[in-house]
Amino acid sequence: MLQAYSASMLRRELSERGKRLARSEGLLHELSPGGSPVVMFGRDETGRHGNFHAASYERICATPEWSRRLLKVHTASRRVRALADWRWMELDSVNSSDALLMNVFCHPGVVSEDGLSADVARLLGVDGGSQPCFGLHPGVPLKSGRVDRTEIDMQLADLYVEAKLTETGFQQCGPKLLERYRDYEAVFDVSRLPWTPVGMVQGYQLIRNVLAAYAGEAAFCVLCDARRKDLVEMWYSVMAAVQVPGFRWRLKLLTWQELAGSLPGDLQEFLEVKYGIVAG
Repeated sequence: MLQAYSASMLRRELSERGKRLARSEGLLHELSPGGSPVVMFGRDETGRHGNFHAASYERICATPEWSRRLLKVHTASRRVRALADWRWMELDSVNSSDALLMNVFCHPGVVSEDGLSADVARLLGVDGGSQPCFGLHPGVPLKSGRVDRTEIDMQLADLYVEAKLTETGFQQCGPKLLERYRDYEAVFDVSRLPWTPVGMVQGYQLIRNVLAAYAGEAAFCVLCDARRKDLVEMWYSVMAAVQVPGFRWRLKLLTWQELAGSLPGDLQEFLEVKYGIVAG
């Protein structure tokens, strides 16, 4: 049984692992200021980047539509620019779920030119010829006839994937915000959604992504750490409120630990050392 971690507990563990890895491998890195510093890795003179498996990073850099993800500036970059030796990017952070996602799905043993490995395709329930697309913005139809754009971390064939690691949660909102969406009452039994005592709806990000998948006739998977019991329970709470039988079976949860068992050995070792993610 895995110990349940809060977001802050997992951040602390990842930072400690990152510091040990940086010291043992001589990797270029910096620490963010503050009481709980975050390890920020950079690309060194030899082309190594400590936040990525070497084979995954080589593939990312060689694929323009993937390498563009490396250019998203970290929110803390401007505040610490005078202290940092390079401009920090979002995927430089040891806490980045996007970096973890790309470490896995850009690895040549997971995705080749012919598509996904058979084991991973079977686990995700997608066609083996699928290639990953990162950072999509599908539309969620509004009652007004317009669309609200949401962000999907990755798409494989007709599967949308939302990746989580140290994020605190899935946001909450007031009911009026959700009532704008065309399919909200059709897809969800609103009374069964996770409401707070003060009338806020939890899981706003999940609800929007579910509605995007419904409108796009896609499936939707939350990929998160098994140690984050809070995220797992919140996703199950949202799934339980879906009332469209033919659509509900297209919603799924997969943990990084479950996925790790279908990955190449060198990638499994990297995930265990850097993230504490062990196949199970």
